Amino acid sequence: MKKLFVLIVVLISLSLLGIILFQVSWLKNAAILREDQVRQKIDNAVNEVGQELSQFKTQYSTPYSNDIPLLLPRSAHDFFKRNTIHAKMSHQQLYNRIRKAFDHAGLADLGFEFLLTLRSDQPFDPVEKQTPNYVQSSADTLHNYATRGVMITVSSGSAFENPDEALFVVALDYKKLVLRALTGSILLAILFTLVIIAAFFVTVYTMLRQKKLGDIKNDFINNMTHEFKTPIATISLAVDALKNEKVMSNRERMAYFSGIIKEENQRMNKQVEAILKASQFEKQEVELDKGPVHVHEIIKLVADKFLLQLQEKSGRAELMLGASNDLIKGDEVHFTNLVNNLIDNAVKYSKENVPIHLKISSYNLGDKLVLRFEDNGIGMARETQKRVFEKFYRAHTGNLHNVKGFGLGLNYVKSVTQSHNGSIKLESSLGRGSIFTLEFPLDTDAGRK
Repeated sequence: MKKLFVLIVVLISLSLLGIILFQVSWLKNAAILREDQVRQKIDNAVNEVGQELSQFKTQYSTPYSNDIPLLLPRSAHDFFKRNTIHAKMSHQQLYNRIRKAFDHAGLADLGFEFLLTLRSDQPFDPVEKQTPNYVQSSADTLHNYATRGVMITVSSGSAFENPDEALFVVALDYKKLVLRALTGSILLAILFTLVIIAAFFVTVYTMLRQKKLGDIKNDFINNMTHEFKTPIATISLAVDALKNEKVMSNRERMAYFSGIIKEENQRMNKQVEAILKASQFEKQEVELDKGPVHVHEIIKLVADKFLLQLQEKSGRAELMLGASNDLIKGDEVHFTNLVNNLIDNAVKYSKENVPIHLKISSYNLGDKLVLRFEDNGIGMARETQKRVFEKFYRAHTGNLHNVKGFGLGLNYVKSVTQSHNGSIKLESSLGRGSIFTLEFPLDTDAGRK
């Protein structure tokens, strides 16, 4: 079973890792494709601007005129006048043309820097127009995209002979458009990955819980077998003894063995009732007969019943019932069983050869009654404290069966406490005993009558 569990966990883990790697690979490829698409849009927008400027350049206009010049007759001298974008268009006009092309290409949120140069035979082309951060932006190739530049020339056959120019544009932080376009896909991928991871952990948790329940079931069966085996064997021996002629002729012996049968029968009956009560509380089938209950009276009554057991171990129960108001609204039978289980627990888990010292105290805290059961028993480890209120759970003591029961006592105590709108808290350490603190709301209705 353990090997199968490990195999299932490994297979699920590998499947989960494969799905995550596939999603990461898909998102990476999608991002690369999207980057190519954005760069293509930028190139197309810049080429469109280059074509417009080339057409504009073939038309003659005065410097810093509107984008669409008025074609008017000029003197012959003007035909040889320098006809460049730099001379015919201002910095802002050039920026507006590029901005318009970007907006038309769906790049409205994308910033840019540009450079306009004059083509020449010199090592470096003279700069005609340039935005302040062009050089810095073009150097940052990680975040920005620099176009290869477009030539601005006069169309063939034109009557104007003018020097060629080149326009270079740098798109700023263009990857943000890629990220924005993939945001939906990334969020869905993360969501589905989280769902798969959650399903994985729920599956593993369920398997571990099922394993734990299986262990608890086996422990319960072992405990139940042991608990019923002893009285059944005792009853069997007593019945055999009753068949003996010498016993049958002796009334005292008959009464003795009959008493043994009755005691063992009652013992088994109590165990069966404990299991049934736990099952009823779990299914919420118990109907509590709640009424005014004086807690101090119940504690004194139950403590008196354990007097002989305490004296056998040289122990004592110290009652410090200091609450001025001990009246709660509860079921007297179940509340009596609750107190009985807590005292019985202190007796069962006492130390060997150490007198039992059980302190039971009470006090009022606002509109609540607080009960405190403190013993000097063997105590509990942290792991035991976490699970001690679970149904059928018992601390592991190897193959020893010196402590009787099915692990239902404290589970029953917690169920009864919660059914009375109360709370229970445990403080314990190995070798130093345990403290159970219970809080119950006072019966304020009874006080108003």
